[in-house]
Amino acid sequence: MASKKWTQKDLPDLSGRTVVVTGASSGIGLVSARELSAHGARVILAVRDVQKGRDVAKDFVGTYEVRELNLADLESVRNFVSQWSGDLDVLINNAGIMMAPAFRTIDDFELHMGTNHLGPFALTNLLLPFITDRVITVSSILHRRGRIHLEDLHFDSRPYNAMTAYQDSKLANLLFTLELQRRLSEQGSAVRALAAHPGIARTNLVAHVRGVNGLVNSFSQRLCNDAAKGALPLLYAATQDIPGGSYVGPDGIGHLRGYPVIHKTAKRAMDTEMARRLWDASAELTNTGK
Repeated sequence: MASKKWTQKDLPDLSGRTVVVTGASSGIGLVSARELSAHGARVILAVRDVQKGRDVAKDFVGTYEVRELNLADLESVRNFVSQWSGDLDVLINNAGIMMAPAFRTIDDFELHMGTNHLGPFALTNLLLPFITDRVITVSSILHRRGRIHLEDLHFDSRPYNAMTAYQDSKLANLLFTLELQRRLSEQGSAVRALAAHPGIARTNLVAHVRGVNGLVNSFSQRLCNDAAKGALPLLYAATQDIPGGSYVGPDGIGHLRGYPVIHKTAKRAMDTEMARRLWDASAELTNTGK
């Protein structure tokens, strides 16, 4: 377990380590990239908007690169990986969307499932030959309300609901993480698969939400972590010696805010049969991980 007061000041010297952070141009991804760079890591900001990435990284202390990556486009994922060479110590699958209107990715995936799960699934599997230490995937406390509908992942038959789509994708993140860890362990690999969640952090993730849900979001964020504290579970998972399969989040009431500790996931996230079936479906859809 982490100390209740573990902060970025407790980060070790990361000199010589290479880290990819997706969605690193804002929010907890930006904070994580900045802190990792400041503590000696070579950080690659994998972002949709390269110019924005360069602009926000101007004040970084340390070594960084900005590379284009759109997780809602499998061709972009493959292009990113095709340009990779050398060891990659840590992959942080941070990028994601929340409560977006009904929309399809270029690969005809529902936007949440495509961006939050299938894109990171493909990225991880394609980069896995280069990864030497760990993969961290960002989930959410709302995974507890998620359901995996393998027969209808993309809301072809179900009425579309933005929150449902988000919750389902966050459950998929955890099923993926724990299945990846099982597979790595079976292969005798030392690489670890971990998950983290920021509680509720004051970022622009749901800045587009309006109406009653927007008011609730605005009020709740005033009570929760800022981006700097929301990044702590990611930073802890990325640097501390914890077991593969760990799920790190804030220690406060409702796990909404606080300092990083290891939590239990919902029982649905520990469903090994569902995890295997979701993996197989994801491998088929992305043509990776087979």
